[in-house]
Amino acid sequence: MMQASRNVARTLLSTWQSVSATPAAGLKVFRSPVKFGEIEFPERARLRVVEKVPQYPAGMRPPKMQKRLRYMRGPEEVHNSLMYRQFGIVALKGGRLRYGHFEMIRMTIGRKLDQQRMFAIWRVDPPWQPVTKKGQGMRMGGGKGAIDHYVTPIKAGRVIVEIGGHCEYFEVKRVLTQVANQLPFEAKAVNQEILDRHAAKEKRLEENNQHLWTWKYMVQNNMLGCNRWISPVDKLWFNKHR
Repeated sequence: MMQASRNVARTLLSTWQSVSATPAAGLKVFRSPVKFGEIEFPERARLRVVEKVPQYPAGMRPPKMQKRLRYMRGPEEVHNSLMYRQFGIVALKGGRLRYGHFEMIRMTIGRKLDQQRMFAIWRVDPPWQPVTKKGQGMRMGGGKGAIDHYVTPIKAGRVIVEIGGHCEYFEVKRVLTQVANQLPFEAKAVNQEILDRHAAKEKRLEENNQHLWTWKYMVQNNMLGCNRWISPVDKLWFNKHR
């Protein structure tokens, strides 16, 4: 009886060792490559160098300008969609872009861009709005200061730069996020799917909202006399933009 038990144990042990020592390869299933179809490429694949100072006709003095904060307040109503319906950077809040920001975007994207199958284009104008500044230690008064630099005002929802071509979102998401985090205002790397999903969510929330006292309703009906103390921009965009 003891001998039979030992034989059974020896047999089970040898079987377990043979099974555990046998290598087994797992079955890997890869998804099929993405078919990009016909994509129209621009003439220039890389971002072009923008001018630091706008060019004026000979003999014309560069004009000065007031702050005009309205240029970067409120939502962008024109350049708020992707032309090539692929990838880009969208501003979440208003702000200003200086020449150094343009160079940062151009050099960062240029290092990671594969010109054989990718391209990048600007969606904003070069710096054009003059910003004046008085010298260090000068007294107040004495007229407007000299022009210090030029900026490009940006509104919320404005597409700053686009990337497209024969590539997928995961290939460009990292560099776009890196650029967006270095901008002087809040921005986000997006693709067309993200923009469509956000638009659908906004529409669904607006249609299914069961609360009667929305910001728009309260402002338009002057609830609790709110028109006396709310900001003038709240009467235009109802607490969505500043």
